[in-house]
Amino acid sequence: MKRNTRLRCPFRKGTCEITRNTRRQCQACRLRKCLESGMKKEMIMSDAAVEQRRALIRRKKRERMGIQPLGTKGLTEEQWTMIRELMDAQMKTFDTTFSNFKNFRLPEVPSSGREVPESLQTPVGQEAAKWSQIRADLCSLKVSLRLCREDGSVWNYRPHADSSGREIFSLLPHMADMSTYMFKGIINFAKFISHFRDLPIEDQISLLKGATFELCQLRFNTVFNAETGTWECGRLSYCLEDPAGGFQQLLLEPVLKFHYRLKKLQLHKEEYVLMQAISLFSPDRPGVVQHSVVDQLQERFAIALKAYIECSRPQPAHRFLFLKIMAMLTELRSINAQHTQRLLRIQDIHPFASPLMRELFGITDG
Repeated sequence: MKRNTRLRCPFRKGTCEITRNTRRQCQACRLRKCLESGMKKEMIMSDAAVEQRRALIRRKKRERMGIQPLGTKGLTEEQWTMIRELMDAQMKTFDTTFSNFKNFRLPEVPSSGREVPESLQTPVGQEAAKWSQIRADLCSLKVSLRLCREDGSVWNYRPHADSSGREIFSLLPHMADMSTYMFKGIINFAKFISHFRDLPIEDQISLLKGATFELCQLRFNTVFNAETGTWECGRLSYCLEDPAGGFQQLLLEPVLKFHYRLKKLQLHKEEYVLMQAISLFSPDRPGVVQHSVVDQLQERFAIALKAYIECSRPQPAHRFLFLKIMAMLTELRSINAQHTQRLLRIQDIHPFASPLMRELFGITDG
């Protein structure tokens, strides 16, 4: 119509039936039908007007959904670079299939006829109360383990109700192996971050020592199945046994409660890695010297997280997500402090706990 081209019907000399299915077969008859229906040349929109109208439709659609286009607000190119660096570090240092976690020790199932090693025998007298405290610290909730072997067979470990002391430490060697595997990944994750590498080695060590437990929990949350209460680590599955027999009792455990609440937020991978960065760059960790530098870095990662949420999450449905995430990090920090005090108390109570505890939770003398 706009080209003023004279169209001719190649089929039935202007008598083609124009329907939804045949409208592209004959331009001449289609134009004739449009004119008969009242189409006017002067009312046809120009190409620029058509594009302007389409842009208006897209903008109104975004406004209805409460979504801002990526890059138009909040996130700068520098922030995108920070996020891409974190995502790359996460991908290279954390395999959610745990395919590289091999040669780990499995717990021994205690038998009634097996002699209890002297180091694990229940003390008497004044030491009995301390031993009771160790059991309270370590065994308020027991961990069951499921392993799918490469040949297709399944190996299950479920702790027994045992108060003699054997059950307490049966799973610790395996958990120490898992912790060592996770710690190595977290150290490598930090080394991939350019801002972390720029810090003095003393501050790098202090930040890692303070944040390792928290980063472990954040990573474990990505493989946590809230429906079954299970951490699905490739061929390995871990589940906390409830001694009270009621599922609600599990929610009284701070770590497990944290995992349920964090999983409920349904975070993006980008939000998880930004949480790890915020936790890692905490200026108030013991031993940190460059407080102001670390504080500024933490603030930059926090601002990037807030901007990412504003750009990628429907508003106002997620307007409080940033505050919820920061509250979860505060809660995790509190759990970490309680966790550290518990470990130090166990080491002070009984010398046999020290080697495994150091291996299990990354406690070093340096």
